[in-house]
Amino acid sequence: MDFTHVDGDSHIAVTLFSLSTCGHCRRTKTFLEEKGIAYDYIDVDCLSGETFTGVYDLVKSYNPQGSFPTIVIGGKKQVIVGDKLDEIAAALELAL
Repeated sequence: MDFTHVDGDSHIAVTLFSLSTCGHCRRTKTFLEEKGIAYDYIDVDCLSGETFTGVYDLVKSYNPQGSFPTIVIGGKKQVIVGDKLDEIAAALELAL
């Protein structure tokens, strides 16, 4: 599975499962980039075959509804579903 890495200054691991056509996903990516947060993401809808199945199963292990964006934060594996920027900021100890 090939995640795309976006550089930033975050000391907390952030993984974003997104869709390339999703406005909420784009809003979340923009927020992380504006805040200078390093993160890895994968646009699940751009995958196919067994890779798609494997990644989507992983998404559902964090978020049983399988909806997007699904954000996994830190070693504690805090999961935030949707573009809940206030929750993301709190989890990353950011000021809005």
